[in-house]
Amino acid sequence: MIQLVLFGKPGAGKGTQAEFLKETYGLKHLSTGDLFRHHIKNGTSLGLLAQSYMDQGALVPDQVTIDMLEEAVDQTPEAKGFIFDGFPRTTAQAEALDAFLASKNMEVSATIALEAHDEELLVRLLERGKISGRPDDQDETKIRTRFDEYNQKTAPLRNYYQAQNKFYSVDGIGAIEEVKQRIAEVIANLG
Repeated sequence: MIQLVLFGKPGAGKGTQAEFLKETYGLKHLSTGDLFRHHIKNGTSLGLLAQSYMDQGALVPDQVTIDMLEEAVDQTPEAKGFIFDGFPRTTAQAEALDAFLASKNMEVSATIALEAHDEELLVRLLERGKISGRPDDQDETKIRTRFDEYNQKTAPLRNYYQAQNKFYSVDGIGAIEEVKQRIAEVIANLG
């Protein structure tokens, strides 16, 4: 089984490449954003718990997110592996993910970071904002704040996964097919 952690700043192409990975390798894409929306929309106990923290302006505890991921993994035993998108975001979350996967006799196979310059991503996001109507993609200040948050919280995970020899930096600039090929090369060399 392949367990991939997909990293990248907003606009780096994680969603697009996750679709490729899902189709090509039979992996289940687990986006924490999607999981949160699903649980909250359906009023599950985990969704209500997450919403209670969000309503207070607090961060949802890591364990709630892990519980959502565990449920999603358990519900898809036929998957050939998983793509973790949006989690982990901190070293503590990476350690929690490792512990959870170990309890299932699995481990992270690779962490793939889609790399791109902020200015290129800013252009992508502003364009996406025009098409999608997403307010967080229409405000340059908010976009730069999201980049800063990534740099402060998520970028340190590079060291965590490099220490395990599981970190792969992939150039996220270029045609979608070119980026797909770069990722496929990383996966081909995992074995």
